Amino acid sequence: MPFVAFKVYEMRVDLRRRIIGVKSPHPVLFNLPVEFIDRFRNQLELIDVQFEGDPEIIRKAVWSCYQESSVAFRSYTLHDPGAYPAEPLSGRITWRVTQPWTEPHNEAEREALDKARAMVETLRKRSNQETSDEQ
Repeated sequence: MPFVAFKVYEMRVDLRRRIIGVKSPHPVLFNLPVEFIDRFRNQLELIDVQFEGDPEIIRKAVWSCYQESSVAFRSYTLHDPGAYPAEPLSGRITWRVTQPWTEPHNEAEREALDKARAMVETLRKRSNQETSDEQ
């Protein structure tokens, strides 16, 4: 998992919230505001224990991160900094993306999709009205 940690730490997102530089079919963080992503990255300090074969080194790295006083670990000086010195972030995931490949890729696609949805809604209302008129 250390490789994943590097990618999360280094990740940047573009205006469409696509994760830049990730080789995933759908590298998109639709539900997270950019402010949340930036805060997450700012709260991390990456400790490189990639490709370590000795579990004791991993234990020492983790132990060092939750000490109240600063502790030396390799070239790092680590400790638990306590609560983040800013207001907590709070939000809701308002929708769940189940098919990210269907999301519009740009504003023109989004406008076309909105127009199509409005047309479908108009047709649905017209159909419902015709059905109620017949009864």
